[in-house]
Order: sequence, then structure tokens, then C-alpha cells
Amino acid sequence: MLMGVSVSLPLPVARYLHSLFDSLRVLRNGDTLRRDLLAGITVSLVAIPQSLAYAQLAGVPAYYGLYAALLPTIIGALFGSSSQLSTGPVAMTSLLTAASIAPLAAHGSDTFYSYVILLALISGLFQIAFGVLRIGVLLNFLSHPVLMGFINAAALIIGLSQLPALLGMSMHNSEHFLADIWHVLVHIDALHELSLGFGLVAIVMLTGFKRLTPKLPGVLITVVLLTGASYALQYADLGGKVIGEIPRGLPEFSVPPLDWKATMDLLPAGFVIALISFMEAMSSAKVIAIRTRQPWDENKELIGQGLAKVAAAFSQSMPVSGSFSRSALNLAADARTGLSSVISALFVLLTLLFLTPLLYHLPKPVLAAIIMMAVFGLINIRALANAWRAKRDDGIAAAVTFVTTLAFAPNIQNGILTGIILSLSLLLYRMMRPRIALLGMHSDATLRDSERHQLPPLHSSLGALRFDGALRFVNVAYFEDALLRLERENPEMTCILVKASGINDIDASGVEMLLNLASRFKSSGVTLVFSGIKKQVADVMDRTGLTQAIGRENIFATDLEALERLRQRLPPSREAAARPALLMHVA
Repeated sequence: MLMGVSVSLPLPVARYLHSLFDSLRVLRNGDTLRRDLLAGITVSLVAIPQSLAYAQLAGVPAYYGLYAALLPTIIGALFGSSSQLSTGPVAMTSLLTAASIAPLAAHGSDTFYSYVILLALISGLFQIAFGVLRIGVLLNFLSHPVLMGFINAAALIIGLSQLPALLGMSMHNSEHFLADIWHVLVHIDALHELSLGFGLVAIVMLTGFKRLTPKLPGVLITVVLLTGASYALQYADLGGKVIGEIPRGLPEFSVPPLDWKATMDLLPAGFVIALISFMEAMSSAKVIAIRTRQPWDENKELIGQGLAKVAAAFSQSMPVSGSFSRSALNLAADARTGLSSVISALFVLLTLLFLTPLLYHLPKPVLAAIIMMAVFGLINIRALANAWRAKRDDGIAAAVTFVTTLAFAPNIQNGILTGIILSLSLLLYRMMRPRIALLGMHSDATLRDSERHQLPPLHSSLGALRFDGALRFVNVAYFEDALLRLERENPEMTCILVKASGINDIDASGVEMLLNLASRFKSSGVTLVFSGIKKQVADVMDRTGLTQAIGRENIFATDLEALERLRQRLPPSREAAARPALLMHVA
């Protein structure tokens, strides 16, 4: 209340302000401030050279990467839900950006750059919409095997895309990425030896720092030393490619260039980037939440990541995302709040204001090496093998996603869309054909899968089966066919027991099918019996009259109760007489 006037804020705004004030209260602790300061400095030492490299990967000038590590990083920290998640340029989003725009505009043109900015806006608005509508859970439609197939293929594409820069050659851009790489290999004799030397030295240095002294900022040290070597050798005058002039000062804040046709063309790519980049951020946030035991909100994080992308668009930059490597560094440095990301962004600001002349001689092969080393860690063939071992359908989805992503490159978004469609199709197929097991009496007096345990029939007049899954419109025909086949193949059968403990839901189609089936069986002298029905299913049966149609005397709480009652109803069986251990178990 202000001067007697009550001011009510919208609920999302109130939540963000409450979260911000909580963070400010935490910052009163001197130890927290010290840890966040050290973490912010540490992350900035990696973020600055990575930002330059990922801008090269996205096909835009190097300073776009620095701009993306400035305001978007601050916005992501303020409006996200994970205190240690570091937002900024990342390899996967950068590759998707370049691949999405390549068919629409010439590489290096002003139109290309304007489309990059527009794509940041579109993908950000998608994520904000997902978060506001609280449909973050729908992102789970992107299954882990499909994601692994895509990431492995994309990591391979990212690495190969840097091969020309590593060799000091120009990339032959066409509609087929693999053909372009083959063109580079065929003309390998045109490589620039000094460029290859810089690239190989960078790879050796980065590998050495990672293995021998992982606590040192190996990326920064490599960049500083090789930039000094480039200046001393006058690498640019010897035919090498360097970063060149970087504008000093803050980015220009303006409305992103809006073009209706370009917006329509970029909508599918914006959706894919929103999906994939958030999956990256979500994987990092989950790891952080487990390590710190702090909760996180996927819808709030969606809004935070979306706002960061919109901030990138208004600061003339490229799409951003949560960085797994920099977030892990934030966590290892024991950052406590989002202040660490703000401090990291401030060091990027200092670089833009005072240090850009020092980056002029940074060799592009060094940036190519940084990208290659960053994406090697993304390749995980074991995950694809595990998907195949877990379920063949998952293995097929992962393999198809991997192959189609490579085949469609540079339009790799088609690969992930193919994987999503395939995995959902396989899921629908599995829902249409759930497991149905014929049952026999096990030696422990329980009904078990007769085929798996090699069990004899229960009784010449009694058949039993178990249905594992919800009984819905997609599978009612499959369930009905199984019951009718059981009746048809056993002419002496007068009773069919459905072990219903595996049925956790039933819809109107399922009810209608059972009503018709019960009526048909009754006219044929066959009784349909149920055992172990769950409450939510029983409630639906009661409301729709299905219980009355089947008969309460044919519905039993447990399998043992059903078998005991049915044994009294059924005539003596030759099989039961020969094997008294069957139904007699329940006597």
C-alpha cells in the first residue's frame, strides 16, 4: 500500500520480485558475495573466448558473441529459477542458428545477420509462451534417445564444420553439408600450413590444460599465448585469418528487424531452437538441483531463457541458451546466487570497453580448435547403445535421428523433427498393442504368464489373461481381438477371467467395447469375469452401468477369491484331475 492506495501486481511479476528480494537478502552474507565474485571471474575467463568461438560457429562477427554474453546473461540470471545456470552463447544453439538461416540468406550478408537477430526474438517468444502457458512438461515429448541421437550427430557436424577454419581453407557452402566436407578433403592440398599449425597447437594446449591442470583457465591462456604468437609472426600478413576489428563499446539497443515473410520462414527453426536450447538448459538445471538440493521451476526457467533470447535480439545479438560447461564451472566454483553470472557479464563489458584491440590478431583456427574441443565431450555413443539395449524402439528412434540429422545437414532441425515424429509414432504403436499375457497357475498359487513360466492351462472351461495398460480408444480393438481369439481357440471354455490389476484407466471406448463383449459372450454361454479392478476404473464402470451389465457376482477383489469362486462353478476338468495343483491351489 502506497499513500493509502493499494497496489496489486500480476502474480508472475510478484513472484519474480519476491525471488529477487530473496536473492538480495542472501547477498548480505559476506561469504556468499566472495564466492559469487570468484565464480563470476572464473566463468568470465572461459566465457569470453567461448563467445568469440561460438559467434564464428553461428556465422556472425565475433562481437555478436560478446554481446550475447552481456545483457542476456544478466537477464537469464535475474529471471531464471536456477541460481548457478550460466546463460549465453552455446555450441548447439549457434550451429542451429547458422543451419537455419543458411538456406534463406547468403553467409556474411547483412540479411544473414538480420535473420540471426530475428531468430533470437522468435525462439525467445516461443519459450516465453511455453512458460506463461505452463506447458514446460510438454517438452518431455522429446525423448532421451532422440535427443542423444541428435546431439551426437550435431556434435559431429559442429566438429566437421570447423575443419576448413582449422585448415585455413574456405568452406564450400551448398545444400549438402557432407558433400561440402568431402569437397574440403578432396582439396586438402590447398590447406594453409601455418593455420593448421596454430589449430593443432591449440588442440594440444587445450587437451593438456584439461588433463594436467583443469583448475587453470586453459581456454583463456591458450587464446592469450596464441594471439601473442600471431601478433609476433604477423600471421594475418602471411595469409592467415584473424578475428579482426571488434567495435569498442556497448551494443546498439534497437528493435529487431521485422520482416513478415522472413518471420514465417523462421518459425519452424525458432520452435526447434526453443525446444533444443531449453533441453540443454534443463539438463544443466537438473544437475545443479541435484547437487545443491535446491528446487527449480521448469516454467520459470522457460520464461527466463526466453527473456534472455529477446534481450539478445534487442541488443543486436544471436540466440543464447544455458551453457552446460560454464554452469558446471559456476557450480565447481561454489557460486551461491545469480550474482556470479552478473559479475561474469560485467567482465565481458570491460572487455568490450577496453580490451577489444587486443583481440584483433586472435587466429580463427584457434577458435575452431576451441569449438572442436568443446563438442567432443558431447559425443556419447554409449547412450545410443544403451537406448538399443533398453528397448529396440528407442534404439531405432536414436539411430534414425542420428542418420537423418547428418543427412539433412545443414538443415539439422529436420533431423530432430524426424526423430520426434518417429518416437511419438512408435509410442502410439506401443499404446495400440500393449502387452497381453495368457495366465496359468504358478507353484506359489499366483497367476503368472503361462508362456514365460511354461504353465499348463488353468481349466478346460476357464481361460485367464492379463492386460497391461490403460484401456483406451487406441487399443480397445486389440484387447477385444485377444478375448475373442481366446474364446475361438477354446470351444469348451465357458468362463474368461480378466486379471485387471494392470488396467489403470478406461475411457468411453473401453466401456462400450466391454458392454458389447459381455453381451456377446453371454449369448454364447461364456461368462466374463474380472479380478483386482483398481478404484478409478471401478468408479467409471459403476457410473456407466458396466458393473451392472457384467454382474457384481462376476467381479472379485483378488485373483485368489475369483479362482476359489470359479472352481465351485466349473465342472470337473480332466486336466485338473490329472494335475490337482492347478485350481486346487486355492481350495
